[in-house]
Parts: sequence; C-alpha cells; structure tokens
Amino acid sequence: MITNYLAAAMAMLGPAQNRFADPAAWDRLHAELGIRLPSDYQALVDAYAPIQLNGHLYLHHPATERWNLGQDIRDTVRAWSDVSWDDLDPDEDPRLLFGLTELRFGTRNGLCPIVSTDRGETVFLVAEENTAPWLLTEDGEGGWARYDMSFAEWLYRYLIGEDMVGPNTSTFFPGPVQLRRLPMTAGERPEPWSGPDRGM
Repeated sequence: MITNYLAAAMAMLGPAQNRFADPAAWDRLHAELGIRLPSDYQALVDAYAPIQLNGHLYLHHPATERWNLGQDIRDTVRAWSDVSWDDLDPDEDPRLLFGLTELRFGTRNGLCPIVSTDRGETVFLVAEENTAPWLLTEDGEGGWARYDMSFAEWLYRYLIGEDMVGPNTSTFFPGPVQLRRLPMTAGERPEPWSGPDRGM
C-alpha cells in the first residue's frame, strides 16, 4: 500500500493555516536558487510556516520578513561553504559516503538546506540532474545520512519518532504534535498549540 505522506503529515499537524501562501514568493526564491523546491515541501511550508514542530524542527517561509526561507537558505549556504572539506576522515566525508563528485551548497547541482533543528541538525535537498531529488542530513556533529524519499515522507517519519537525521537521532513526542507559531514582530510571543490526537 502506498501512503500519501503529504496527507498523512498534514493529518498529524491539523488544518492548514496558509497564512502567508504566496506563489510569487516561491517564484522569486526558485529563480534565485536555480532549482524548484518540491511541491510537497512547498505545500507544507505554505500550510504551517513559519513554525517550530515538536520543540526542535523549524520551517521558514519565503514570503515573510522574519523567519524568511530565502534568507535562511542564504545564511546556511554561506556557513557550509566556509567549511574545509580537505581534512575529513573517510567515514565523515559525504562525498565518499554518497558518491558526490564535490560538495557545493546552494547551487543547481548542489545541496540546498531546507530545514534545520535547534539541535544543530540540517536537512539538505539534493537535486542532481538526471536523478530524483533525495535528502541528505547532517546531525550537527559530522554524521551524515541519506534518505531516498520525499520531504513529506521524511517529515512524517520524523514526527512519528524514527531516526531521520542518522542513527539515534529520533525525537519522539507521544501524543499530539506540538506546534509553535513563530513571532512575526518583536512584540509578539510564540503561540503554541497542539495538533489532533493521533493515538500515539
């Protein structure tokens, strides 16, 4: 049986908010990146972002000034582009682990950071030519893992407590998913709420 992971993830998160949905903002971001981000990722970001999920995972949005996805991608790309990749142990070199010819960030054939956590974890979209997009994760301590799946499936599995940023990285919260709307002005407070009961 094939699961519709976008529908399954949204069922756990609750009704779509779509507060900032703006196709023009996505068009501008895609033009800047030189790639199109996956439609399931766009749907989830439009539905809920800017938001923090289960106390750790952040989703930014391309149409907002605060928590802006384009700015977050640029900042993350800049930080990762400054890393020296020449002195890595073979078991920590994503080029050797996953057959990447080189490590480029934020380019058409490079790694595009799409979500992060407050634990230092980063999820990259790898949109190589002639292959289906896949996800590469870094656990904040030099450990890399590959996930051949859509973002919606990755998020669904993350929310049900699977190891989705490498071995022993699960962050399972029993009960409903905890959502926290991120403040859009200096005076606003984060607004927490819970998703529907999911029998977990």
